Amino acid sequence: MNLGNNLIEARKKSGLSQEMVAEKLGVSRQTISKWETAETPPDVYQANCLSKIYNLSLDELMNFDIELNKIEKEIENSNEERDSKIDWTKAWGKKYPILVTYQKEVDIEKYANKYEKCLITYSTIMVTVN
Repeated sequence: MNLGNNLIEARKKSGLSQEMVAEKLGVSRQTISKWETAETPPDVYQANCLSKIYNLSLDELMNFDIELNKIEKEIENSNEERDSKIDWTKAWGKKYPILVTYQKEVDIEKYANKYEKCLITYSTIMVTVN
């Protein structure tokens, strides 16, 4: 995502129009539009003001990812009791369907045994080398 898209997503998430943001910053709506279409970037002072308006750090604004932001907030609000009730495979399977079916399609035990042997071999080699 580029800065222009980040600005659009952050503004929309904040429930603000271009006009409202422009008024808060003392610039024209066209200026906000130019920033959001990546025609011109805001200067550092303006970007800092935008981050405060959108309640994001400047770093978050520059690298804004609405999905990542939602996930991070959910992690902050999670607790062990609630998490133990969630079927994580099913939840993540909505976004990544392979997670729902791979256990039926792949002989996991076979790969686990091979992986364990590799780890043992690697550990033995590392002990010998050191």
